[in-house]
Amino acid sequence: MNTRTRTFLATALVLGIAAGPAGPALASAPGAAAITPAHSAPDGEALTAAIAGLPDASATAALVRISGSDGRWRGSSGVHDLTSGHRADPDARFRAGSVTKVFTAATVLQLAAEKKVDLDRPVRAYLPDLIPAAYEKVTVRQLLNHTSGLPSPDFPGMTVEEWYANRFHVFSPREMVAEATAKKRLFPAGTQQHYTNIGYTVAGLLIERVSGHRYENEVTRRILKPLALHGTSFPGTDPRIHGPHNRGYQRMTLDDGSTGLRDVSVWGTTDGWAAGDLISTTADLERFTKALFSGRVVRGPLLDEMFTLPDDSVRDHSTGRPAAFSVGLTSWRLGGRQIWGKSGGRWGYNSGIGGTRDLSRTLVYSVNSTNAKGQDTNQTVMNLIVATFGKPAAG
Repeated sequence: MNTRTRTFLATALVLGIAAGPAGPALASAPGAAAITPAHSAPDGEALTAAIAGLPDASATAALVRISGSDGRWRGSSGVHDLTSGHRADPDARFRAGSVTKVFTAATVLQLAAEKKVDLDRPVRAYLPDLIPAAYEKVTVRQLLNHTSGLPSPDFPGMTVEEWYANRFHVFSPREMVAEATAKKRLFPAGTQQHYTNIGYTVAGLLIERVSGHRYENEVTRRILKPLALHGTSFPGTDPRIHGPHNRGYQRMTLDDGSTGLRDVSVWGTTDGWAAGDLISTTADLERFTKALFSGRVVRGPLLDEMFTLPDDSVRDHSTGRPAAFSVGLTSWRLGGRQIWGKSGGRWGYNSGIGGTRDLSRTLVYSVNSTNAKGQDTNQTVMNLIVATFGKPAAG
């Protein structure tokens, strides 16, 4: 997710964290799914309204799960696809985007617990053939909390239309890292924070080097299988979402020159890899969030890394605001509470996980956004965030 999207409601919700649930069944747009909760949850009317009326201009479907000691709620709305108008499948798989980073960070922290990785050791010590001397001071922790100063590689496109034309291009993680590290650093390591994918691309290669296994296999062995996340997978070079899924649409210029929605469900994600290629379900991501926050994925002091921000001297490189990213997660104040989580965006799909650290409330969503990587936060996502956790702190 780029810097522009971290403006949430103009400031505070930096990565548009998790989403909200749905409420009692109510009338919605023709062809849209009824909203059907399992149990009551906080402010059901607001949550119902947050995803009512889909499909609309901002989204075609929404899947939501809310859990915790203060209530549980399940909801869905919208359509499986615009052609048939069939109801959205609440158990559908979707592209989770940068939520992938949480799985990557957790895997590195497990390796650290096994003394195979030292968070304070320079990355170059593990990948001397890939990380040049210009970046010799960048540590593993700095990769994971976005304070490395690594710039992004160049990609073949700036607009959604250009990206669409290259949607089947296969990107090499090593080539992306080589291109990025050939550039001048954005800032000295550890002095500022700048959210990018490249640090997690390096982290994926670090996992492979240290474990001796492919990144996808190592995360599957350590996290997906133990937690029985059967709907979660890594697509590799396959551009399709296999299994039940709701179609994703993106607003763009069409072949006839008009502006409209194009089905973008089939789209390669190798540019994201360990930073953003995961496919999952809301049920799986809810199970993962609970396991992670409760210490069943990462344990002890290393789990604290995920709930610890850089010190106050570290500011966002673009905005000058205080650092908001920890190792794998994002933090913000909503409704007077500190919320931790992660959002993700791939063309046609926005997703998010999050909650309070004590698990009194957790939230997972998938919203089939029609402008998933646009400058503004998706309206449905924004409504869900506020309905679930409350408004952001002022200032």
